[in-house]
Amino acid sequence: MNSLGQVRAIADAVLYEGYLLYPYRASSGKNRSRWQFGVLGPPSATPGSFAEEPGMATQVLLAPDGDQPPSVTVRLRFLQVQVREVQRRDDDGGHTRVESLTVDGGSVLSWEEAVECEINLPEMELALPYDQRHTVPGGEDIEPLTDARGIPVGRIVRRREPLAARIRIEAAADEGFLRLTVSVDNEHSGTATGKDAAIRVSLIGSHLVLQARGARFVSLLEPPDEAAGAAARCRQRRCWPVLAGAKGTTDTVLGAPIILYDHPEVAEQSPGALFDSTEIDEILTLRVMTMTEEEKAEARATDPRAREIIDRCEAMSADDLRRLHGLLRDPHAEPPDMRDPHAEPPGLSGILGPGNRPAPGARPDLRDAEPPDFDTGGAPWWDPAADSQVDPGSDAVVIAGVSVSKGSLVRVHPSRRADAQDLFFAGQVARVTGVLSDVDGGVHVALVLVDDPAADLHDWYGRYFYFAPDELEPLGVDSPPEHREESRS
Repeated sequence: MNSLGQVRAIADAVLYEGYLLYPYRASSGKNRSRWQFGVLGPPSATPGSFAEEPGMATQVLLAPDGDQPPSVTVRLRFLQVQVREVQRRDDDGGHTRVESLTVDGGSVLSWEEAVECEINLPEMELALPYDQRHTVPGGEDIEPLTDARGIPVGRIVRRREPLAARIRIEAAADEGFLRLTVSVDNEHSGTATGKDAAIRVSLIGSHLVLQARGARFVSLLEPPDEAAGAAARCRQRRCWPVLAGAKGTTDTVLGAPIILYDHPEVAEQSPGALFDSTEIDEILTLRVMTMTEEEKAEARATDPRAREIIDRCEAMSADDLRRLHGLLRDPHAEPPDMRDPHAEPPGLSGILGPGNRPAPGARPDLRDAEPPDFDTGGAPWWDPAADSQVDPGSDAVVIAGVSVSKGSLVRVHPSRRADAQDLFFAGQVARVTGVLSDVDGGVHVALVLVDDPAADLHDWYGRYFYFAPDELEPLGVDSPPEHREESRS
């Protein structure tokens, strides 16, 4: 796969991120509010339309390479909403809009589809700024519906609203580098009234693919020392640029509405899109397989892309499923140089993110790994009833020479995590609700804050905050129950 093809695979994942979510049915609540990412809304929309902001912009750094004047090619990609309206044929030959129509035992549903759009600008030198308005035409298509006997029973009407986008490009020198600014703004001229009207004149999943000639892009995530100052001055608005393409290449940048790593990749084990690249293929695939036949039928009727997912999951073999189970990788191994035609391509344990090459001699596929042998003496280690010696309600842990158990008061000093919520607990007094041990021998102390008005409610629900013993300062005991010391051997 060439560099642009590799970038397009990632760009398509971005384009359809959130397009349709499991369980892929129109009746599902999560699929009634769609188009979560990269939405550029109409500039003139009523407040009740809840339209997204109309613009996005990104700044990237270019390092000139040789005597050739640097130039760039800019591609803007997005989805255009297409309303699919199902109409029933009436006895008088007219048509009436319906939510669904049954044809030969199968359902056809009204729905919002999407059409891929791409605006490709010609390669341009960076000496002069660029400012141009581009349009995407609307349209209407009619597809007749007939039954098995060839009798007309209805039709599908697909409608698209015209779109307009302004693209601006300019470059400025910055300490030996060129800071390239690319902005995109929705310039729909009419007033959108209502949420549906606004989304139908929005640019969905908007993202940029930038390619350079006579220059190389500088990573803004890990800039070299000489570019650190210029990189810090780059500003992003609803669009985050990362190096894209094969490892080691610097000629392409992907400006996405979601934050990615440099050189993101689609896992070679992934059999196809599931429209949720933050999830794990294996989990979603297994969930699809648990759907009833009625649920699968509705998903197939919802969207052609949903039909592809259902059909693909049903056709997967046991070997296909095992390939989704994961890989063992050495995080310290050097990635291959993809400019070497004999280099082994890197893979991923997830859908998006940086990949690493397995260490020489390693067995990266879990199918080849022997399962660990745990000797539990015939007792299931996961069953709490199998070990009557463990009781979070009566176990204790010694902190600074003081036995702490359920009912003890402690002061919280978060130190192990950088979680912002933990910092709110700094110096707070909490009541211990239990002392727990994990299978690795670690101890975790469950707490509720004394000054939290909802402490009793949290305790009743069993929703606690967990800290390590070295993050707690013993203060005393409030009606301590009888307990036994936990073995610290």
